Order: sequence, then C-alpha cells, then structure tokens
Amino acid sequence: QDLHLPTAVPKVPSSPRQEYPADWSIKTRILFMSSQPFTWTEHLKAQEEAQGLAQHCRATETTLPPSVQEPQLSTELRCAFQQSLVYWLHPSLPWLPLFPRIGADRKIAGKACPWAQDEALQQVLRSDWCVSFSSLYRLLKAGLCPYFYVCCPQFTVLFRAAGLAGSDVPTAAIAPTTRGFREALRSEGKAGAAPQDRSLLSSAPGIGFSLPFVEERTRRQKSSEDGLGTDVPDGLRGGSSAEDAEEPALSDDDDENFSWLEEMGVQDEVKKPDAISVQLRKEKQEVQVDHRPESLALVRGPDTLTLLNLLINCRSLVAVAGPQAGLPPTLLSPVAFRGGTMHTLKARSARARVPGGSEDVFSLEVLGPVLPHALRALTRLLGPAQRGAFRALLSTHQPSAAFNRTAPAQEAVESHQDPPACGLHPKTLDQLRQCPTLGKSAIHFLEMKDYAYTWKA
Repeated sequence: QDLHLPTAVPKVPSSPRQEYPADWSIKTRILFMSSQPFTWTEHLKAQEEAQGLAQHCRATETTLPPSVQEPQLSTELRCAFQQSLVYWLHPSLPWLPLFPRIGADRKIAGKACPWAQDEALQQVLRSDWCVSFSSLYRLLKAGLCPYFYVCCPQFTVLFRAAGLAGSDVPTAAIAPTTRGFREALRSEGKAGAAPQDRSLLSSAPGIGFSLPFVEERTRRQKSSEDGLGTDVPDGLRGGSSAEDAEEPALSDDDDENFSWLEEMGVQDEVKKPDAISVQLRKEKQEVQVDHRPESLALVRGPDTLTLLNLLINCRSLVAVAGPQAGLPPTLLSPVAFRGGTMHTLKARSARARVPGGSEDVFSLEVLGPVLPHALRALTRLLGPAQRGAFRALLSTHQPSAAFNRTAPAQEAVESHQDPPACGLHPKTLDQLRQCPTLGKSAIHFLEMKDYAYTWKA
C-alpha cells in the first residue's frame, strides 16, 4: 500500500518566481481569468488568422514587449495567439472525439465507425497510422520534433527528444502500464526491427526500462530500514529496481530448516514453498501498481526504437471490440508530420459579474488537448496583454500527470545536449529541458501577479 502514497510535490512558492515548472501532462481545459478584457482574442481578421498559421508552419518566433497597451489593435499579438493554438493530430475523423482515448467509449459509442466490421478498411487505417508514427519518430531523432504523444485506449506514451526533461538521450514514458505489458517490453528483441535499424538497437534482448515511482519507494523503504537498523531478510528488501528485487528460490539454508522434519518422519506432511508460490510472492509488489500512475515505465536511448517496433507490431494496441474497435491510437504533436492534420484549440472569451462584487471579471476558456508548449505560449502572451496579472484553472488528463516524474532523483542530471531545433520559442525550450519536479501531480492553479508566477499542484 505504500506504493500508492503520494510523493512529495512542490508547495506554492513563498515568493513569486519568474517561471513555473515544466508540466508534461496534457490539459483538457484551461480557464484564464483577469480584470482586463480578453476581447483581443475574438474575431480575428482573415489576414491575422492566415498569418498566425503561416508563423506556425514556418516556426517563426514572436517576441512581444513587456506590456501591450492596446491589445485589440496589436496585430502581432493576435497573430501570435492564433499561432499558439495550433497542434497536429492523426488520425483525423471530424465526427469522432479522438482525445482523450482512455475512458472514451461512452463519447464514441453511437458514432459512425464504418471500419468496425471491415478488415480491409482497418488495415488501411493501420498502415497509414504506421507511416505517421514512423515519421514522427524520425523527426524526433533528427531534433525537428521536441515531443509527441501516442494515446491508446489502455495507456499513453510520451516520446521526448534528446535534450529535454534533463536527459541527454531520447526517452519514452508509458503510463499506466500492466504486468503483461511490462513482460512484453522485456521479451521484445530485434526480431521485428528493420535491417537498417538493428545496428541502433541494444545488444541485449528485450527493451530496457525502469519504474521510477516504484524504485524511489523501494529506496525510501531500504533507507528507512537501514536507518532504524532493522534486520530485514534480503528477500524482502528492495533493490535498485523493484523489477529486479527477486525473492531467491529455496536455498541450502532453507533445506536445512526442513531437515528437522525429516528426523521426526513428518517431512511429507509439510509442503515446502514451490517455485510458483515464490514467483507469486515476488510479483505481488509489481502487480499492485498496475493501472496506477505509479506503474509509469521509462524507456531511454536506443531502446525507444525497439519500443517503436513493439507498438507498431502490437495487435492489442488497437481495440478489437467496443466503440473504439479497429481505431488506431491518436498521435498528438506540436509540429507537422507525415499524415498529420492541422487542428486548433477552441478559445472563447466571456464577461461576468462576481456575486456580491461591483467589478466585472473577464475570462478566456481554452479547450484541449493543450500540449505543454501551448500552455507556455499562452501564458507568454497573456502576461503582456493582461498587464502582468491573470489567474488560470487547469483541468488535466489524469493518466498523463505521471509524465511529470521521470528519472530517479539521484539519476536526474541536467542535460548538456543541445535542445532540438524544432521552432519552439527559446524560453519554452529552456523550460522543457529542465528535469521534471512535479512528481505524479500536475499544475491545477496558476497565477501571474506583477509579471511573476505562483502555482499549486
């Protein structure tokens, strides 16, 4: 049960800070509130909308002054706002909500799914998806895509380029996972890799991965036991990895413990623990975290390529029954990729009178999926436009909150790898390359006052 206890997360800063920590979760909704109107976000002119889309496609960096006196008249601000709303998605089916995918059966039920009973159409969708997935990974390896998400009905995968999240190598975080999926990671080898890619794969069979939450909890327990001087059997102690903390099979000492039964002639009446029982005890801790944020698995370096092959060849990645049957996973990216479709976040502003108050409060609602770079881009614009003061309530897609915890504390080092040249604003890249610090929590309240941030996670 200790595995399910929340890990330490940063408290609201006692003093405002110039930046807030990187949040790798996907936001489904953000409600910005301010004493200044958000009318500058409304009714963009055709030229401003076109310019914003062009700036996104050309990866144009927009730098605004510290304060914009007339936001409604600032074409540069309005174009940058349009630019900040863009994201790329595959597959694109206008009548189906393709995010989120976990727990989305109720939203998709009753929608037209012509591929559900058509195997030929399913194969076309899958083939097209594999091309898009491979394209995204190549962009990531080339440093032209900072990160992307693979949203499946059972779990979500976050691929990050080298230089981000405190890592010098590409990483892939998977949450939540199950024991069966982790066994599939261990057994995956080079068999499914293309000949030209096999030289990039790890020489050892299987995909190397770690469970950061489980490993951290194991180290805490071991440290506590060592500090108290408790004599705990080695078979029950945690090791450097909960996956490798195996309970040994019956040893010579165990046989000696049963020798006195033979002297009494009752050895046949007492059953020794068999190999299956030992294995079940060993796996109990691992199974406990299934389907929970603590089951986050982290893959690093060349093993991310092997993971790509596993996901492409994994038949269980696509549901075979239910409303999502035959529908490939959703790919979300901040940059264009082969087969990707450009989408924009929905934004609408409003004005309301606070009950019992005499002043109006203005709001801007942005509906997701809001990716990490988009949150940073929006706050970067709202600072100058709202005179350095606004508040934001953020709704998080909970399965993705675990992505804010990656490497164990003693392994998390600042990356010296150059950040990817992917067109994101330099300050956004500086934020995303920092080691995540939010644990399995996510920012749910953000406030700017006098151009400085405070937040709650």
